[in-house]
Amino acid sequence: MSSASSVLAPALKSVFALVDKPKSDAAEVVVLKFGSSILRTQADAPAVASEVYGHVRAGRKVVAVVSAFGGHTDRLLADARELGLDHENDLLPGYVALGEEKAAALTAIACDRIGLDAVSLSVKELGIVAEGELEHAHPCGLRGEALHKALAEHQVVVVPGFGALRPDGRVALLGRGGSDLTAVFLAAELGLDRVRLVKDVDGLYDRDPASASGKPLRYRRASWDDARRHGGALVQHDAIDLGQERGVEIEVAALGRADSTVVGEHSAPPGRSIPDAPVRVAIAGCGVVGGGLLARLLPDTRYQVVGVLVRDPKKLRDVAAPADLFTADAQGLLDLKPDLLVEALSEGEAGHALIRAALERGIDVASANKQAISRDPAGLQALAEKHGARLAYSAAVGGGVPMIETLRAARAAGPVAGFEAVLNGTVNFMLDRIGAGADFADALADARVAGFAEEDPSSDLEGRDAAAKVRLLAFEAFGETPADGAITCDVLSAAFKPRAEGGPVRQIGACRLADGKLEASVKLLNDLPDPMFEDLRGERNALRVHGEDGRVWLCKGRGAGRWPTTESVLADVADIIRAKHAELGYH
Repeated sequence: MSSASSVLAPALKSVFALVDKPKSDAAEVVVLKFGSSILRTQADAPAVASEVYGHVRAGRKVVAVVSAFGGHTDRLLADARELGLDHENDLLPGYVALGEEKAAALTAIACDRIGLDAVSLSVKELGIVAEGELEHAHPCGLRGEALHKALAEHQVVVVPGFGALRPDGRVALLGRGGSDLTAVFLAAELGLDRVRLVKDVDGLYDRDPASASGKPLRYRRASWDDARRHGGALVQHDAIDLGQERGVEIEVAALGRADSTVVGEHSAPPGRSIPDAPVRVAIAGCGVVGGGLLARLLPDTRYQVVGVLVRDPKKLRDVAAPADLFTADAQGLLDLKPDLLVEALSEGEAGHALIRAALERGIDVASANKQAISRDPAGLQALAEKHGARLAYSAAVGGGVPMIETLRAARAAGPVAGFEAVLNGTVNFMLDRIGAGADFADALADARVAGFAEEDPSSDLEGRDAAAKVRLLAFEAFGETPADGAITCDVLSAAFKPRAEGGPVRQIGACRLADGKLEASVKLLNDLPDPMFEDLRGERNALRVHGEDGRVWLCKGRGAGRWPTTESVLADVADIIRAKHAELGYH
């Protein structure tokens, strides 16, 4: 069993900018398609954003193709029929395609909420050209200027499926299930050899899992003919035909699952699928992050929340949950035998003790508690390995910004010389407000209202929060951490006054290796080491990593707030589950 830095490390590519990197090392692009069985309502958009976030965190840019929300296309058709529009009317496809455009816009908003740099395109902006029947046309070309521009400028491009343009500029439809065809066609036009269709089942089965007797078997690989024979309506046949014609394999997968059926030239005998028993999860903490995790995990049938550790079980929460889930007994929480502990306490010593206790019982841990993990990251990883457990803590640094992943990518490319970072979203938000003329008390109150500042913000203001993150990043960069008390910290208080001259003030956490020793600090600076830091607004964080060979790695995004940090924890949870499935030999 390996530690988080090996088994759970995502692909070591980074879309978060390696300065002066060669064009051959451009970010990988993936095309994902989400149908109405996944996007049943707009309430499902955050789950789709989670799936997208996992790919972005692993260093990929994403083109997300979406269908209309469940039942929306039929409602649009009914609306049109009430006004006399029938299936032969040239105006009908343009109206029906609004369903996909709405879903694309709302999915992009859900991505933005968790800190992804996302944009949505309309059918006309996407520029797929199709010929044939108005409601069952076939793609024949791509006017791709807007798509390529969006991919160059953003991490995520959300596009509507199903709709396309006729050569005369009017909208046509690609037939029922046409979003599959949109995704396969875009993958082909982007030069990809695979597309991933996210469905409500985890692949292609030899019989319908919903109605067949016995235990249906899932294909790991299925030929084009097998997909046509067994796929039913799971994958549009036009999409299968186009995939075969253009040499694009089609992955059929479920939300949050690494395993899939790959449709291509060859078949493999079907076999057992991943057990569908929900993962038993215990949550420690129900504050900004813990409450967000509870809100996301409770309605998700892939998980069973067995308990939530809090100081006062009777306190009213901003997340609706059964009262009997809450407990103040840490050992009692672990006695519930969860498969996974999600640790989001705000106190370092208690969090560290709970993480150790869970790992000693062989319970996997995903933690957002930088104070707990930074005490002894090497010791915690060794403990996890000893007891056959997994430990992940990407959310402990940078909120939704993949700083741990970026540092691992930089270190994999060669020795690291040092780094600088804006690491505390609360302080950056407050410095932004103070720079705009607010006094200290108002800036702190605004940070609390925005959900960035905890009830006790002293760890943020005194630099201890940033110092803990510097220790963790130093461990990832150099394999060791600065000694306790060796990180000098400036304090943000009511006495702080921004200087009239110079640029904006930022709290910069830094560490470098000099003469074999680590030098680390957390300082309030207006003489910034990189213009990128000047442009950060509100709660945004950023990291600059220097390689000994002169290369520089950058990443930035939302570093505080419930939803970006929640998303990072959920990505760690997904990594842990995938690692466990891989160990058990599931495909």
